[in-house]
Amino acid sequence: MTTLVFSTAAYARLADDLCALTGFEPAVLERRFFPDGERYLRMHSSPLGRDVALVGGTISESDTLELFDLACSVVKHGARSLTMVVPYFGYSTMERAVLPGEVVTAKNRARLLSAIPEASNGNRILMLDLHSEGLPHYFEGPVRPSHVYAKPVIADIARRLGGDDFVLGCTDAGRAKWVESLANDLGVLPSFVFKRRLDGERTEVTAVSAQVRGRKVVIYDDMIRTGGSLMGAARAFRDAGATEIAAIATHGLFPGDAFARVKGSGLFSDIVVTDSHPRARALEGEGLVVETVAPLLAMRMHQPEAG
Repeated sequence: MTTLVFSTAAYARLADDLCALTGFEPAVLERRFFPDGERYLRMHSSPLGRDVALVGGTISESDTLELFDLACSVVKHGARSLTMVVPYFGYSTMERAVLPGEVVTAKNRARLLSAIPEASNGNRILMLDLHSEGLPHYFEGPVRPSHVYAKPVIADIARRLGGDDFVLGCTDAGRAKWVESLANDLGVLPSFVFKRRLDGERTEVTAVSAQVRGRKVVIYDDMIRTGGSLMGAARAFRDAGATEIAAIATHGLFPGDAFARVKGSGLFSDIVVTDSHPRARALEGEGLVVETVAPLLAMRMHQPEAG
């Protein structure tokens, strides 16, 4: 019997794409809200004895709880195995404590998802391009976390945008090793910007690590939120003589008018993200190009023990 696929409301489209690619069965789920905002969920597709996949991202507290509630109910109603497909694991601002007394929200959310009852054949969670590679270690108990890298998708986008001769740029030192690895795979030169912090919120670029004059730069970052770091790096590459700058990110969050500001900066010839966050699909067609990660996730769903 084929895998049964549930999803949170925000990830219904990606779940449909996964089912179309894999032949998995889309589950029927009733979802509505009571007048006070309480959510009502009812599974019209029985998970009893089935391998179940649940697609949902922790894009908000409400979405995180919807993921948790569905996962608990799937196991309670007899799922043989549970695979949570989490294209975007949020809480990147508080992935670790810096000051005494700070609450590490990412760790607490990992503990929450670790508390989901275990299906008879086990639980696992697939997470895409985590902001912190140490996050899987926050999970506890028998749940099996796997960090899925979107490098194949990102590499294809970079090659399409840059052609055979471009520089792969990085917004800061935090992703330097990842960008260097991708640049080596592509056979292109990596370049990094170096920054110093002016105060708690502001930074300034102090140097660019490679010669970019007269060349196209494709900047990669795992996540675009407000776009401040991305635009700062783009200005540095432009000032260093880059002829054209494109931007790629796995996760396009773009809260509020963030995308309008990034696009309106005039710094970028192209801005491309994946559909790991539903905000990207909402902005598609407004100058944002969205590539799907459904084939990559589908492949990993067929590899239960891949790390």
